[in-house]
Amino acid sequence: MKPAFSVLFFTVTSGIGYGLLMWLVVMQLITGHVVELNNALIIGFIGLTLATLGLLSSSLHLANPKNAWRAFSRFRTSWLSREGVFSVVYYPVILAYAYLFYAAGGEISTFTKAIGVLSLLIAFVTVVCTGMIYASLKPIRQWHNPLVTPLYLLFSLMSGALAYIVLSLVLGDSLSKTLIPAFLILLGLTFVAKMLYFKSIGKPDGSTIGSATGFSQAQVRLLDAGHNADTFLTKEFVFDAGAVKLLRLRWLMIVLAFVAPPALIIVAYTLNITPAAYLAMVSLYVGLFVERWLFFAEARHVVRLYHGDQRA
Repeated sequence: MKPAFSVLFFTVTSGIGYGLLMWLVVMQLITGHVVELNNALIIGFIGLTLATLGLLSSSLHLANPKNAWRAFSRFRTSWLSREGVFSVVYYPVILAYAYLFYAAGGEISTFTKAIGVLSLLIAFVTVVCTGMIYASLKPIRQWHNPLVTPLYLLFSLMSGALAYIVLSLVLGDSLSKTLIPAFLILLGLTFVAKMLYFKSIGKPDGSTIGSATGFSQAQVRLLDAGHNADTFLTKEFVFDAGAVKLLRLRWLMIVLAFVAPPALIIVAYTLNITPAAYLAMVSLYVGLFVERWLFFAEARHVVRLYHGDQRA
């Protein structure tokens, strides 16, 4: 599949935003009150801005962005529609939660906690819906994989945790170190899940040109494409980045997303070098872009079988 920048920006940026907001609420529910009110509001605003920018960018991939509202009309059958509905419902809930603890001067009542838990559930479900948009597509074996949705969720929680750590450090929040163990655990789990995903999609499995055409007695090969110019299908679905490039980008993603961030965070706190924490967030953000680019570039739609590929 041909990677589109708008979709890459959407999934990465909104994932960080929702992850950051989830961790903000979790930390407040654990402590039972808002430790530093102004910092919490700033972090919440940044998280909501990231989620909003990501969601808005997703409409740029549409042929007619003005028709994006139609995505909300298929809630019963479409994960895209569910994602849109939950993302919109999330706004009044998280804003109500912010208003309640702000009006109470940082104190969190039982009712405020209930609203906070509800916001957590909606953010969680929204990220799950984003993953399911791809995991539900059976024609693409690399996406129709049980690890896809958990990975979307893990990347969101991992990146959100690091964003919370870095922002807390910048703002001088006393809770800046609290999430480091959680971030490291999530990073390890995400790395293992991603390596298992690579192993899974690397297996010679799925449809072949023989099973697609119904000819199983001999090898099938394409003699004539039926067209002499690129079509929408060949541009979007028959994208090929090359095996060597994909392998190099996998290693780059591992370094940027899984090796550099924890090393830089450790340097930032042990040696008191604050800029290292900023570099950790930048490295993770770029690494997630590479990971998401690979997620699309390595996906092989079954339509490729009708354009000469032996296996999807």
